[in-house]
Amino acid sequence: MRLADLPVPLDLAVMEAKSAPEIPRGAGWRFEPKWDGFRCLAFRAGEEVALTAKSGKPLARYFPDVVAVLAALPVARFVVDGELTIAVNGAASFDALQLRLHPAESRVRKLAAEHPACFVLFDCLVDSKGLSLVEAPFTRRRAELERLYARLGRPAALQLSPGTEDREAACAWLAQAGAALDGVIAKRLDGPYASGERAMLKIKRLRTADCVVGGFRYGQDGRGVGSLLLGLYDQAGLLNHVGFTSTIASAERAELTCRLEGLAGGEGFTGAAPGGPSRWSTERSAEWTPLRPELVAEVRYDHVTGDRFRHGTSFIRWRPDKSPRQCTMEQLRPEDSPRRLAQALGQ
Repeated sequence: MRLADLPVPLDLAVMEAKSAPEIPRGAGWRFEPKWDGFRCLAFRAGEEVALTAKSGKPLARYFPDVVAVLAALPVARFVVDGELTIAVNGAASFDALQLRLHPAESRVRKLAAEHPACFVLFDCLVDSKGLSLVEAPFTRRRAELERLYARLGRPAALQLSPGTEDREAACAWLAQAGAALDGVIAKRLDGPYASGERAMLKIKRLRTADCVVGGFRYGQDGRGVGSLLLGLYDQAGLLNHVGFTSTIASAERAELTCRLEGLAGGEGFTGAAPGGPSRWSTERSAEWTPLRPELVAEVRYDHVTGDRFRHGTSFIRWRPDKSPRQCTMEQLRPEDSPRRLAQALGQ
């Protein structure tokens, strides 16, 4: 048995999701957690195992721990869709995932031994008879996935994604303070595996944080403010740079620039500071002006990676009612590990 003999090709494009403002109403939906990891299709045929990313690139060399687990399973033929995650100290770590993409095999194996990956399964594309399930409705694919997971012996490196058809339960997931959840994925129960299409919905949890403006950068023209540099205080009382926001209304830019220039000359960030020039930035674009820590801005963000906002944030409003010292790192909570999250969701 070889990978080439499977009814699903190795270059199959994954089914993707499009953003939606709220969890859909009505019957016919299943809701699952939105995982913050590397999307992955896993193929096994006999002794051969392949992992492919959403981009179509192979992932096996970066996750030898997952390959070893899949190769040792008592089922010799399957194709599953899921998410590769790594937990560090009980929380999902996107940084740990990115570190795996290293050219040195020895480095990858060292990282795999220190923090093994967990493969969260949420779809099944080949049934127990070796037939393709790509055109089958999700209800059948999920049933096959649950049967397959039971046959696999539920190894620690694999996790079956929890789910519900109860919209109120899914809404509670998003509102639940006790579980760090990135969002919810909604799938049609009668839908096929629409390869390459945005046939699912993703509803992201809207998270906000109150941050100190510890500095700013001028725009490309060098005259008005281009971005605000955001900071949070740690337990030692140091102000650490955690990200930026550049969603500044044009009509407010001139007045805000004057306001910021009036605060210039402070110590800025006393802990982690903004980085210098890199291959993505010039010396000019990396320059920043430190400020006295007096302004507090509320921003909306999506992901946290290594105590920083992974992407740029959206400015919501100023918070003159809040003391800068109240803006602490405790506001940033990373996503829980798959196992802890499943437990918190009552699965």
